[in-house]
Amino acid sequence: MLQTTVHRRILVIKHGALGDIVQALDAFASLRAGNPFAHIALMTSPVFLSLAKMMPWFDEVIVDPRAGLLNLAAAWRIRQYFRQDWSVIVDMQCSSRTRVYFAHFVPSNTRWIGNASGCSDPLPDFTGVNNRDRMVTSAKLAGGILQSPDMAWLVNGAAQTDDPAAIIHDKQYAVLIPGCSLAKPQKRWPADRFAAIGNELVSRGFEIVLVGTADDREAVNAVLAASPNAIDLCGKTNLVGLARLLGGAAFVIGNDSGPMFLAARTGVPSLMIMGPDTDPTMSAPKGAEASWIHGAPISEVSAAAAIGALESLGLKPNA
Repeated sequence: MLQTTVHRRILVIKHGALGDIVQALDAFASLRAGNPFAHIALMTSPVFLSLAKMMPWFDEVIVDPRAGLLNLAAAWRIRQYFRQDWSVIVDMQCSSRTRVYFAHFVPSNTRWIGNASGCSDPLPDFTGVNNRDRMVTSAKLAGGILQSPDMAWLVNGAAQTDDPAAIIHDKQYAVLIPGCSLAKPQKRWPADRFAAIGNELVSRGFEIVLVGTADDREAVNAVLAASPNAIDLCGKTNLVGLARLLGGAAFVIGNDSGPMFLAARTGVPSLMIMGPDTDPTMSAPKGAEASWIHGAPISEVSAAAAIGALESLGLKPNA
């Protein structure tokens, strides 16, 4: 049988943040499904290098430190990547930075899918379209075939002996994510609501695990003060360990944050608490058992309402 080899070189740009990277997974998988023989490279931020190298869809990962354009050495290095013989560049970031890259670094005959002025394949108006669906559209324009990614490459990774998440896996547990971006504290559901959820789940037989980064320490401590039996893993998990922890949970509850998108993608029952800064039409997490509650302000969402939503996701009522 004659085997067809397609010598296509595709560059995907997706810098982050974590929630955006997770929402792009369907697009990544779709792009690979439609271009099985292509050389596909991902340009991303340094913080996502290890995660990107684990992904099964890319042949190459390019780190973009996103240095200032006056940093001539860094700008020259990135320019050299764009001057390679790419069949198509798929801009899934669509930021002011990538528009500058298109204007100054990319040869004029290069096919570019994005929203940069003058590009060959301008994207349609995405008003009211979920971020995941926007990026899938970009992938389809580059020949992608809609694909739902198998997350086994991440969730089923071998646990490390020093991974704090490994001690939880023999227990029935729920994960609480009380933190979010420091730049948007209004996205944080009050700590007493998280504590109430945690204490209620403890009464129903669950261990409670709190996660977050060092920036979330204040929010985690506030929950611990009212729910002292919770297991504190704040700042103790890397992305891979966090994915395994979330993937093994009975339920995950949290604010609009990257880890919540990751939880939804692993397929576990997950509940995102949203405030007025989050538009669920565009930013609702995607997953087999993902749900959300919206309040304006976010404090309007009661602990009782969240418990009710968890029961809709399969939590058994208290006896």
